[in-house]
Amino acid sequence: MQNSLSAILDVSIAPSGVATITFSHLPTNAMPIVLLEDLANAIEKLAEDSKVQIIILQSGGERTFCSGADFNQLLAIDNLEDGKIFFSGFAKVINACRKSSKIIIGRVQGKAVGGGVGLAAATDYCFATQAASIKLSELSIGIIPAVIEPAVSRKIGLSSFSKMSLRPTEFYSAQWAFEQGLFSDVFDTIEQMDEAILKLAELLASYNPEALKELKKVLWQGTDHWDTLLYERAEVSGKLVLSEFTKLALRKI
Repeated sequence: MQNSLSAILDVSIAPSGVATITFSHLPTNAMPIVLLEDLANAIEKLAEDSKVQIIILQSGGERTFCSGADFNQLLAIDNLEDGKIFFSGFAKVINACRKSSKIIIGRVQGKAVGGGVGLAAATDYCFATQAASIKLSELSIGIIPAVIEPAVSRKIGLSSFSKMSLRPTEFYSAQWAFEQGLFSDVFDTIEQMDEAILKLAELLASYNPEALKELKKVLWQGTDHWDTLLYERAEVSGKLVLSEFTKLALRKI
């Protein structure tokens, strides 16, 4: 059982113009609503900071990047409004990444499940290690990956998203995720990955900031409707989490 009070968010900005956001909620970096809100706010704030050129999004620990929604909070939801508010947290983070004027680099050091896959998909260029297997587990607990679907499908395609969604107990390897387009580079060790991330981040930070801003717009073209779509999807998930199937499934975990 995880306490949301243990959720931590840290932001640092290097002289090079590379900002690093680190979220942590050990042992598995599950996302309570407060952490989702803080993460979205941090991304939005860095987008307005003229000292920042590139953002690195990472989590604490070595074994798990993010295990998705905090199951304790899911179990506590007892009305549609609270359900929509919770899943809107993921919508806010994805939209913050999408609308940020800064290029966002993802660092996935370990497993990503559910919403964790959505976070990885919301970055512009995502690094990972061989330990970074991925899974969309939502259907197994009676909900669906509704909010994150647009971001994930944008990277891996609807066919691969369908495969993952319909096999919710199966992990897919980092190599598979690389081949589908979720991960841009995969490394054997965290050390190798971090070296490559720093090299790319500092190189990008040296480029014309106006060019990077315009490229960001190009990369996310055709997604303006997500401002409405993701919150509609949050309501769908908020309704499903109230089902008796989901409550029973969560109690068994």
